[in-house]
Amino acid sequence: MNSNSIKKLRKQIVSITFRSFLLVIVIILSVFYIVFLSSIRSNYNTMMDYIIENDGELPDDNIADNGSFLSEVRELRYTTRYFAVIFDEDRNVVEVIDDHIQEVNRQTAIDMSEKIIERSFDLIQYENGYFYKSAELDDGNTIVVVVDASLQMSTFRQIVWYTIFILIIGLVLTFIVVRHMSARAIRQEIENNTRQKQFITNASHELKTPLAVIRANTELIEMMNGESEWTQSTLRQVDRMNGLIQNLVMITRAQENEDRSGMMEINVSETVRKAAEQFRPLAEQDKKEFEFEIEDDVKMVALESSLQQLTMLLVDNAIKYCDDGGQIGISLRGISGGKKICLKVSNSYANGANIDCSKFFDRFYREDESHHNTEDKGGYGIGLSVAESICEQYGGSIDAQWKDGVITFTCILCAVGPEK
Repeated sequence: MNSNSIKKLRKQIVSITFRSFLLVIVIILSVFYIVFLSSIRSNYNTMMDYIIENDGELPDDNIADNGSFLSEVRELRYTTRYFAVIFDEDRNVVEVIDDHIQEVNRQTAIDMSEKIIERSFDLIQYENGYFYKSAELDDGNTIVVVVDASLQMSTFRQIVWYTIFILIIGLVLTFIVVRHMSARAIRQEIENNTRQKQFITNASHELKTPLAVIRANTELIEMMNGESEWTQSTLRQVDRMNGLIQNLVMITRAQENEDRSGMMEINVSETVRKAAEQFRPLAEQDKKEFEFEIEDDVKMVALESSLQQLTMLLVDNAIKYCDDGGQIGISLRGISGGKKICLKVSNSYANGANIDCSKFFDRFYREDESHHNTEDKGGYGIGLSVAESICEQYGGSIDAQWKDGVITFTCILCAVGPEK
């Protein structure tokens, strides 16, 4: 696990934790808003029902509506700002009760009530700081009650904004704490990964000695008794084991990114072309065509050896699994204004319609039984995993896609090299 992998893991932990906390906060705030607003609406509805029951008046006696907020508000008659207008069956004004509010005069109260009575009937509504409701009285007349709720709604909005402000501060503090604690959270993972790499390195070293002894003994048997099917099979398996050990060491080293002393600006165009050209004779031998689309003078800060390895891994993979007589394409260009580099290696692969390209970068993965024979293909199923590690070292990514009989591996690399 290199420094980029560690940073990526920490970002994932911070992102998941922060988004989870944000989601919980949004849910809590939404529930708070709905419940509080519903409570205000219910209280005003109760108040207007009481005013309607008393024909537009709000007496301060007999407010013993048990369980209602009316009995809990002291001097409700003097603190409630409202007006009421009573209409007869022909919509003529019978009475205007406006002595409980000053900012609305008689004519304004009538005009507002006439509009309200056309909109709704026996249904509480809210508009421009007012709750209003219309209902039919026992004598056949219609009453419209309008209550000024601007002060309460303003207070409610202030509470909401203060709550949001406090929650934002909480989110910021949560982000800072989680970001700080994420290093401790992944410490065990880093230690386990380090021990795993040490085990692979030590095991690889220990396996070389018995393999060397097996090879020497087998060759001695051949010198004494001549070659046989069994000795040749043993030697092939020894070679296979040696190759597997070398690949295990290679992928372990590919995940490391500590030594950057050799990094410098290199001409990626030349590096990719030279690395790919080494495979041209092998491709021509199999009657496979090479196609280059390499942009000139594409440069980036990197280790030249790592870009050579990346190119060789992809081209080698393309040649192995290219259809007979097919084409292999290598393209390179700068993207994002020269800040990133896009390397694509493609090959003809007619039978790729049903493959899962996302699994190509799993270690030791092979898509079908025809690819299991490492002696035929010469691979161990970890080359693309190494390629993925190299791309991650340079702040990039790699993916594979199949379309119209061609499979394409696309590498995106940061042109300024990996983060320090």
